[in-house]
Amino acid sequence: MSLHSTALASADHAHLLTLAHERSLRYGLALRDAPDYQRLASGALRDALDQHRFLCQHATPVMEHLFSQINNTGSILVLTSASGLVLHSLGDRDFLPKADQVALVPGVDWSEQAQGTNAIGTALQERQAITVQGAEHFLQANHSLACACAPIFGPHGQLMGALDVTSEHHRHHPHTLALVRMSVQMLENQMLAAQFPQAIRLHFHARPEFLGTLMEGIAVFSPDGQLLSLNRSAQFQCSLTDAQPQSVPTQHFSMLFRHPLTELLQACAQQLMLESGVLVACRIHLPPSTEAVQRPTTAAAPHNTPTTLPQRLSHLQYLDTGDTQLAHTIARLRKVLDKNIPVMLLGETGTGKDLLARAWHQDSARANQPFIAVNCASIPESLIEAELFGYADGAFTGARKKGAVGKIAQAHGGTLFLDEIGDMPLSLQARLLRVLQERRISPLGSEKDIPIDIAVVCATHQDLKARINQGLFREDLYYRLNGLAVRLPALRERTDLPAVIAKVLQAVQPEGATCTLAPEVLQRFLSYPWPGNVRQLHNVLRTACVMACATAEEESIVTCADLPDDFLDDYQETVEHKAPTAMENFDFGQETHKLNDLTLQRMAQALAEHQGNVSAAAKVLGISRNTFYRKKGLLPLPKNANQF
Repeated sequence: MSLHSTALASADHAHLLTLAHERSLRYGLALRDAPDYQRLASGALRDALDQHRFLCQHATPVMEHLFSQINNTGSILVLTSASGLVLHSLGDRDFLPKADQVALVPGVDWSEQAQGTNAIGTALQERQAITVQGAEHFLQANHSLACACAPIFGPHGQLMGALDVTSEHHRHHPHTLALVRMSVQMLENQMLAAQFPQAIRLHFHARPEFLGTLMEGIAVFSPDGQLLSLNRSAQFQCSLTDAQPQSVPTQHFSMLFRHPLTELLQACAQQLMLESGVLVACRIHLPPSTEAVQRPTTAAAPHNTPTTLPQRLSHLQYLDTGDTQLAHTIARLRKVLDKNIPVMLLGETGTGKDLLARAWHQDSARANQPFIAVNCASIPESLIEAELFGYADGAFTGARKKGAVGKIAQAHGGTLFLDEIGDMPLSLQARLLRVLQERRISPLGSEKDIPIDIAVVCATHQDLKARINQGLFREDLYYRLNGLAVRLPALRERTDLPAVIAKVLQAVQPEGATCTLAPEVLQRFLSYPWPGNVRQLHNVLRTACVMACATAEEESIVTCADLPDDFLDDYQETVEHKAPTAMENFDFGQETHKLNDLTLQRMAQALAEHQGNVSAAAKVLGISRNTFYRKKGLLPLPKNANQF
């Protein structure tokens, strides 16, 4: 970012804070007022959560993903309603004084009227993302906090709530707001798809490699071409950023693209031209009713013939990036597509079992039906039965009025993905087995059986046969689920790591930015054993891209200085006691020379060049501060040693 851009951003920020402080005074607040952390009564809070169930349902996994990236930073994630009421929080409250630990729990009001200028209330009031730190808060009682918040807009353009990360003022990271904004973008895209399951959904971007990433535009149309909704990227690409939400329904497909919708449906085109003349790559998601019109019908075609549209790209093919082991796994999965054979995915945590399950679903005849994922390890044992099977009205104390549809019933017609099946409570395994055998389900508190039609994919990192021997997993359920078992290789075992890195890098770049990896970063990535597998690679790259893009406008080079300290520290430890990986004999070429350990002489030179500043020297060399401190005593003293 240029100095001019930084100055403009600073002026805008100061102006927003001035307006917020003026509003705080008009609300009758005083600087030394005690903050009001009073919570809603339990009944009123339950009503509020029920009212915002759609938001909470889709925000929870996004919050968990974001928290995995900022864990151990003393931060709290907060989801609020459009009025500023805290609906859900996740994280570490220990940094708050005991008396204030109720400040960021469900039921507390963080609107400007209640708390004065603060990131949540001000972001909701101004309808834009903002960071409020220390004394920028109106109330002195909140000066110890640093908060980064972004508003959340619904599929119809309505303000639905806000996502906030709060920490101690002195621990705030300047790039937190970028992570929050990316998370909100992910959440809004998910809600958009969920709100219009029976609509025509068009994904597009001027750069084909951005399809399937957060940067893609998403526009939703009725079968006759009426625009129902579009995400922020689509608004920008279609020059509708200044349009009011109520004006969206007046738009039609032919007003945005230089093609009739019928042409798109008939040819399943991979390119379209915007009304502005810009050519964009695209892919289309059709609801079952629309796809049925496009599907050729012949008397000889069996009922379960895959609904393959012209030029449709295979999602399994997208995951096949050259590794022999993975290619073999994908080939075996293709053979059981639409054959009513349950699939069991085996492999370490983070290898991408969930991505493979979704790709298998997308390549099946059920692609336009629901894909419902359940993580059996993340749901409390007391709730998993209700989550899976649903419940009738009044089934238990606190149950929602009119009951709730369980995950199994939600998957009717589509695919049920049971992740970490090895952690399912033993008491529920018999009931799941009965459902799979009878293809009928009975919600809790109901005497009515509901027929279900589902494909089943399971995944686990555990040895299920060992669990059977320990009496923790039913043998009959194991054989019911284990139709075809395939194993995903760990990332360190794969020979296509450069291709995987390239794909993940495309997916995690901030919108409008282009990130490339410096040679020394690529060297480290190719030499590291990745104990957290693809999930760890995704998190490291996503954070590094945000860091790199914070100091550049469009094109950014990710250097070792952008990598998380814990990764650098673990990398140094791992390389020193390195186990062989599948990339051991990979020819890196000019940009990926064989990695050599940094010498003590080079460390001493870097320390001298930076006047004894360990942090600066460590970042230049691409190692962590901890590693530098451990070896500092071994360094040869430079001539100007008295400087440090």
